[in-house]
Amino acid sequence: MQASLLPQALPRVPGLDVATRYLPTAHGIDVGGDFYDLIHLDTDLAAAAIGDVQGHNVNAAALMGQVRTAIHATAGASPGHVLARTNRLLTDPDPGLFTSCLYVQFDLARHRACLATAGHPPPLLCHPDLHAEILPLTPGLLLGIDPAAGYPETDIPLPPGAVLALYTDGLVETRGIDIEDATADLAAQLAQARGQTLDALADTLIHHAQRSAPRNDDIALLLIRPQQHGR
Repeated sequence: MQASLLPQALPRVPGLDVATRYLPTAHGIDVGGDFYDLIHLDTDLAAAAIGDVQGHNVNAAALMGQVRTAIHATAGASPGHVLARTNRLLTDPDPGLFTSCLYVQFDLARHRACLATAGHPPPLLCHPDLHAEILPLTPGLLLGIDPAAGYPETDIPLPPGAVLALYTDGLVETRGIDIEDATADLAAQLAQARGQTLDALADTLIHHAQRSAPRNDDIALLLIRPQQHGR
């Protein structure tokens, strides 16, 4: 069910290289609510989203599908507005489940990105010189808590050759390990990306997480690298 709700294939967006991975939790038969998406908005505009619905059951997977639909319906507006609108839609039925979500809009002509987050793990940015950082976004509330919640936006340069890594907490969260240390370790792995394709880099990050500790949550990973405009 969950696999059927995720995009079967992401759209091809001229100017962006993209790689994705989704790994279900390694134990049990529960389904979860991790999701990712890429939306081609216009010639020079695209958007990406990643999120995680609380819980591991059919309700979580179904709500994940509703979140994706709501994001698509509002995509093209500013990231803060997309999250605010999606949040209002989720609080109306009061499903009792909360969702973290990160939404990014890409300006491919200007090589910039605008981001907003609803309590989601911070994205990682690897610059063309291979310096990697954890982006310090100001988080809004999880979706589905307060219909009046606002979502601050952060605008960053995203030059060709940079890699933006969006992921769910299953990639960095494990019992007994500080999540900030695990996130910094993931950024260090991203910084060693010299010469790797995005697909190879995605495999490297997944394998590193699996080697470092047993995982008990789903993992979604979305890597995005802008190209020179017009390529």
